[in-house]
Amino acid sequence: MDILVFTTSVKEKRQVNKVTSLLTKVPSIFQWNFDLEDCDNILRIEASGLSPRYIERLLLNAGIHCQELEY
Repeated sequence: MDILVFTTSVKEKRQVNKVTSLLTKVPSIFQWNFDLEDCDNILRIEASGLSPRYIERLLLNAGIHCQELEY
């Protein structure tokens, strides 16, 4: 299992709802969550064999900026 961490432009619950419909359709994602209290509006994903670029493109196509954080 991999843990992917992203900074995002998501700031409101309605945007989280938009992302929910996208991420729940990805079968290799086991769990995900947002930390909107963090200044980078962190998205954390637990998945298997999922490319960070795939998530970045998926959210970008929905109008949401998303960039992987190196840790």
